[in-house]
Amino acid sequence: MSIVRQLDEDGPATCGVFEVDRPKSSLSHHFRVLRESGIVATMRQGTALLNTLRRNDLDARFPNLLDAVLERPASTAKKKVR
Repeated sequence: MSIVRQLDEDGPATCGVFEVDRPKSSLSHHFRVLRESGIVATMRQGTALLNTLRRNDLDARFPNLLDAVLERPASTAKKKVR
């Protein structure tokens, strides 16, 4: 979700700009899954690979879904369990 959220907020980006506390291979795996599921597209620009959110395609096929998924909860406070 953080990858999709960052691409939505900042626009196209290379894999190197994403700060994750996981190995690089894990980040590559996440991008592959996002590409294969049609959520992001990767295009070559010179020697760099830019990842971009396929917002127009997703909005056309599933109106308002991406906005609903990316919406942050109003409160992050934990609910007490009784």
